[in-house]
Amino acid sequence: MTHTLQDQQDIADLMNGWIHRDLSQWDQLLELFHGDGVIEVTWFEGIFSEFVEGSKKMGGSDLVTKHLIAAPVITFNGNRAIAETNAMIVGENIRLGLGCSNHNRFYDLIEKRDGVWRIVKRQSVYDMGTFTFPQGLVDIDKTVVAKYPREYAPLAYLLEQSGFPVKRVFATKFSQLEKEMKEEGLAWLHG
Repeated sequence: MTHTLQDQQDIADLMNGWIHRDLSQWDQLLELFHGDGVIEVTWFEGIFSEFVEGSKKMGGSDLVTKHLIAAPVITFNGNRAIAETNAMIVGENIRLGLGCSNHNRFYDLIEKRDGVWRIVKRQSVYDMGTFTFPQGLVDIDKTVVAKYPREYAPLAYLLEQSGFPVKRVFATKFSQLEKEMKEEGLAWLHG
């Protein structure tokens, strides 16, 4: 199958569609994934429609987030594709006066079904993160921060303090988990 500029644009639009999460546009957000699509990110793992419900809950909390999305690098094979997309997650717990800025890469398995590209599986690799202090320095419990890999410890801390705990270790830049994720992704792409 030859891939067109339209195929590339359709997948880029899926990546940019993450703005629907930041804008609480839940129906449009659901359109990014196939119905059986799954997501594995710091605070949620499971079926994407359940992630959207969890995002609605998060939207009503003290935690606010914004995602900045770059252009994806796309690898095609027939009706399947992998997109790796640089992103930045900016978050703030308004009650705590504490925020974070975290750099990650979305690693998406994407499939064209009935002529439409949608995400089958979204994972994330976390590259680096920092705390932000929108209203001045606040105390941080360093023992809680130390529970998480350095690359996403500020994000995980903020999520935990906001009632959205991180329950396992996720892939970080050049980690064994990233290597395994990409090996599994390539096996899926060519399977």
